[in-house]
Amino acid sequence: MLNFFGKLQEKTFRTSAPEVKEERSERVERVERTEREDKEIVFSKSIKAGKRMYYLDVKKDRRNDLFLSITESKRKSVTEEGQFIFEKHKIFLYKEDFDKFESAFKEALDFMRAQIKEQPSEEKVTDEVSE
Repeated sequence: MLNFFGKLQEKTFRTSAPEVKEERSERVERVERTEREDKEIVFSKSIKAGKRMYYLDVKKDRRNDLFLSITESKRKSVTEEGQFIFEKHKIFLYKEDFDKFESAFKEALDFMRAQIKEQPSEEKVTDEVSE
């Protein structure tokens, strides 16, 4: 199983159940195959967020099916030669999961926005204390 940033969650697969191992190998194989295949980028959007960059790439696979590749890239360090080292995390979103993902993503953002509105801002707290 892949988490939001595309890392394999190994703890999920530490069971001896054959169907779980098979499911993992199918998913890993699908991700590796997707990375290997020659993919055509049909739309791309970059988002700079502090030390991170997010890339949203709509790609076509060999069968001309569209999928979304979300990449988080974060600069980790600089080598002695002055080259940057980046840590990248990817997630691939396929058409059969679009609606479920969109719904859950929107629900999570709505929840977070509601929580932020309920928290007093630092300016309000500072103003109240200084009066």
